[in-house]
Amino acid sequence: QVRLVESGGGLVQAGESLRLSCGVSGNIDTIIVAGWYRQPPEKERKLVATELVATISRDGRTNYADSVKGRFTISRDNAKKLVILEMNSLKPEDTAVYYCTLGSFIGTTYYPDSRWGQGTQVTVSS
Repeated sequence: QVRLVESGGGLVQAGESLRLSCGVSGNIDTIIVAGWYRQPPEKERKLVATELVATISRDGRTNYADSVKGRFTISRDNAKKLVILEMNSLKPEDTAVYYCTLGSFIGTTYYPDSRWGQGTQVTVSS
């Protein structure tokens, strides 16, 4: 059974940076395809319940939501079994619970599988 555990969230001011890590353990040798989602505070979920923030494909290609493009970077470290999300120039609207997922691509569409972590809270103050 594969388990994902996110860490690295916290409270920061606008313009600062955070590095989220997702440790992958269990019956898995290689992290191939992964993604990060985020769920904003409850009062904002009517607009966007859960947003796909970043993905990394089998060949290492990365893709980002327009809202984070140029500020966030996703990577994977198979030696340490980590999926990493570097977040720079954070904005108050980045405030959310961030979830790591494993998944697959069909064409250019990312499909997360049932393996999600518990999430890590990121709060950005203005």
